[in-house]
Amino acid sequence: MGSERLRAVAHRPADAATTLVDTNVLLDIFTDDPRWADWSGVALAEARDAGVLVVNPIVYAEVSVRFARIEDLDEALPAGDFLREELPYPAGFLAGKAYATYRAQGGTKRSPIADFYIGAHAAVCGYRLLTRDGARYRTYFPKLELITPER
Repeated sequence: MGSERLRAVAHRPADAATTLVDTNVLLDIFTDDPRWADWSGVALAEARDAGVLVVNPIVYAEVSVRFARIEDLDEALPAGDFLREELPYPAGFLAGKAYATYRAQGGTKRSPIADFYIGAHAAVCGYRLLTRDGARYRTYFPKLELITPER
């Protein structure tokens, strides 16, 4: 199911980078997306080799739709490879502000707040964000370090 693209976890130095992984990257791998699976697999492996990978409940929930059983999802996102973090309350505030700006600038989607929450989580924790949706995150979180195909 794409998990063969993940290598064994490398030793992590104390000053290792922490990278929050966006849903689209994981789904590229799990669905073996013909356009993005290779880029996402390499980028994920490089981020893991550079430090710690993080998922939050939103990413976990969005990825879960591809799995019939929680055990299968947990096997695909092993705790040894992915640190599971709760969502910080300051990220909720920042996500709300970013979403309000999006709506004020004419954004029409009524339910993308999850994307803003993912970006806000990375921003308030000082993490990098591994994603293919660089444009939105650059717009609303300009100081956030992104790992994207354009980079």
